[in-house]
Amino acid sequence: MTDASTPSANRSQVKVVLCDDHPIWRSGVRADLGANFWVVGEAGDADEAIAVIGETQPDLVVCDLHMPKGGGIKVARECGEDSKVVMLTVSEQERDLLDAVAAGAAGYLVKSTPPDELRDGLWRAAQGEPVFSPALAALVLGEFRRLAKGTESHSALSDREREVLTYVARGHTYKEIGAELFIADKTVENHVRNILSKLHLNRRQELIRYAVEHGLD
Repeated sequence: MTDASTPSANRSQVKVVLCDDHPIWRSGVRADLGANFWVVGEAGDADEAIAVIGETQPDLVVCDLHMPKGGGIKVARECGEDSKVVMLTVSEQERDLLDAVAAGAAGYLVKSTPPDELRDGLWRAAQGEPVFSPALAALVLGEFRRLAKGTESHSALSDREREVLTYVARGHTYKEIGAELFIADKTVENHVRNILSKLHLNRRQELIRYAVEHGLD
């Protein structure tokens, strides 16, 4: 549902759509977001989310992974190119993280994230920075280590990308990583974006290979 009663936002506010099948959760996140975010719509399932996103054209979509009618994966797949979709979920499972990235999610945060960290992460995501928690960064790093054992050379990270991701997994901010490695914050962000792009590619190839091997094509 769109939020027609909300007054016009100022230029610095991030337009947000909240997607979760629990209205109480949406109310809690809305209260936690603060003045820098303007909630322009809410949805309780994937189909409703896609419709609301199309109507409101938000900067950011905060979406639960497991909603009715396809969940956050369907939302990211359908809307990820037009709006930045960040999963906010209870799941810390590697499979869920990798599937979300492959579907086009710009970030993946857990619902236990403290409000100040959540606001910071969502703000950075709205500005185009890929965001995920340190624990989930460690899962991404582990996935690349696994992929590196394969025969495809493009599965591997560069030395610099591996270095950046290791710092992310330790909980460092992009600014801190830049200072440690003597590179610009934006360069760190670009490395993370390249990492996620590689993971997206490899994940898609894995799914295609699985389908072919199991006669699902």
